[in-house]
Amino acid sequence: MNSQQENHKAVLIAGPTASGKSALALALAETTGGVIINADSMQVYRDLRVLTARPTPGEEAVVAHRLYGHVDAAMNFSAGAWVADAAKALGEARKQNRLPVFVGGSGLYFKALTRGLSAVPPIPPEVRESVRARLQQDGVEALHAMLAQSDPASAERLKPRDRTRIARALEVVESTGRSLTDWHRDGLPPLLPQGQFTAVFLEPERDELYARIDARFDAMLKAGALDEVAALATRKLDPLLPAMKAHGVPALIRYLAGEITLEEAAVIGRADTRHYAKRQFTWFRHQLPEFEWVRPEEARERLGHRNDDENARPTPRTPLISE
Repeated sequence: MNSQQENHKAVLIAGPTASGKSALALALAETTGGVIINADSMQVYRDLRVLTARPTPGEEAVVAHRLYGHVDAAMNFSAGAWVADAAKALGEARKQNRLPVFVGGSGLYFKALTRGLSAVPPIPPEVRESVRARLQQDGVEALHAMLAQSDPASAERLKPRDRTRIARALEVVESTGRSLTDWHRDGLPPLLPQGQFTAVFLEPERDELYARIDARFDAMLKAGALDEVAALATRKLDPLLPAMKAHGVPALIRYLAGEITLEEAAVIGRADTRHYAKRQFTWFRHQLPEFEWVRPEEARERLGHRNDDENARPTPRTPLISE
């Protein structure tokens, strides 16, 4: 890849959880001298290295990694905040003439990266606290009814028990006087417009993926995930914060509180993660059709990465990026 290509191209690697995205990104970045930029909404939190399957310190030592573990769990880190950080990481990679490799499973991050983002201003803390207090006191149904009065379009679109999104929509309309729908019409431009990136979505066999998810969750428990959650629980953070809803966190907190057994918590954590993987398949298929779906075992060749065996047969397909 020549310098002009490197300055204007990026690689986007998405896929369901446990599909091998990080390993692929590491191999590609190591081969090209690139930099890996996190596009996973849970791996930004420093409190949850094990439970979110962040790259290990050894992996981070091989190539440069950006936007991993740089946010405290007490923060309600938004897609807009991620885009601002991603813009800096992308600019840094381009200045260094290195291939940016965005990797993760958060569809909204990739959509913001390639399609742009609504220009919703920051919500004042007092408005957020007021909405959260009403949610705690009156319940989600009452907030949904309030939202129906001030923003009928959003209320109709959201499920009546979707606590997080209902609270978010109400915060926006109360702090700005405009609905989320209105703000979505006046968006920010994409960091990577069409033609400036190559995008793949890893599509493993479903049964194999679900088996990997189950095995990985059990391995996380043995590797210290419970200790991470115990430390997080002592902070008594708002349960609506994104980090507090990471897969496995609510169930393991229930175990630590003596409400359920560890095995029951593990069953819930594994099931929640499998359900999330199903939603990832559906979301990317409908929201980001420009991503090319590939089998994980074919992805390295599809992205132009070759193994070191000179006698290996070349792929008959054209690589998506130049070598």
